[in-house]
Amino acid sequence: MLQGKELILATKAYAHEDRGKSWFHTISTLLLLVASLTATLLAPYLTLRIAASILSGLLLVRMFVIYHDHQHHTILHKSPVANAIMTVFGIYILAPSSIWKRSHDYHHQNNSKLFSASIGSYPIVTKQKFDVMPAGERRLYLFTRHPLTILFGYLFIFIIGMCVNSFTSSPRKHFDALIALILHVAASVAIIIFLGWTSWLLFLFIPFFIACSMGAYLFYAQHNFPGVTFNDNGSWAYDKAAMHSSSFMEMNPVMAWFTGNIGFHHIHHLNARIPFYRLPEAMEGIPELQAAKRTSLRLRDIRDCFRLKVWDPHQGVMTGYK
Repeated sequence: MLQGKELILATKAYAHEDRGKSWFHTISTLLLLVASLTATLLAPYLTLRIAASILSGLLLVRMFVIYHDHQHHTILHKSPVANAIMTVFGIYILAPSSIWKRSHDYHHQNNSKLFSASIGSYPIVTKQKFDVMPAGERRLYLFTRHPLTILFGYLFIFIIGMCVNSFTSSPRKHFDALIALILHVAASVAIIIFLGWTSWLLFLFIPFFIACSMGAYLFYAQHNFPGVTFNDNGSWAYDKAAMHSSSFMEMNPVMAWFTGNIGFHHIHHLNARIPFYRLPEAMEGIPELQAAKRTSLRLRDIRDCFRLKVWDPHQGVMTGYK
């Protein structure tokens, strides 16, 4: 059984992109996204416009995973054209690269560490610490992890968390966050004035609402699921954090496509240089990766994930706060 460094080394065989395939996935997803967004405005029937709006939200999720892989330098690295596309997309999706890369890289290096800053991840405290926290801190902690906060990730996580908080904390470093906010508000106002509220809902609000809520939940459930483990910094290990603190989210082929195989999250954390389109191949080729802890998008599994609030070190499990 491969484990530790040997397991990580085994994944290197899959950590190579096919540049043509990377471009195909990027360009085809962008073209589909542009077509579906155009249909939200120009389709002849309202039903078709609504369907196109929902499709646009799902395609935004897929494009975000492609953007995420590019930020890891996994695909299309050192391509000026790809850099330009991804820079524009990061601003468009309210996750500029200066913010996303910094926070996400920190997350990868500190995934499942119990005593580290909650940069790029949902905060985790022990049951004992939660019991002695001031009431205001408890409410803020529970609010951050609340299902409605994640459902309205468009506002709380992307607009406020990703852009407003990042810019106010470091205006020079995250000036692109201000640009993203200004352009987003300006686009909203222009669409409402010239095309009306219905067009704004279908072209902008619904796609962003779907994409941001899905993205927020996927990120939550990939590290907050029954069976997840957390460690103090002294007993933390990179491979254990990947295999025991990152889930394999089972999905049907359609949802796996829209989410860019991000459900193979334990493999991604084991080796972030594996392109998203090679993650299933790695899972199939390395038997040890098939023993991952699992969750899914079934309502029962979603409920079970949301019930987890604090880490109980005595039992070694995530549990409710009461």
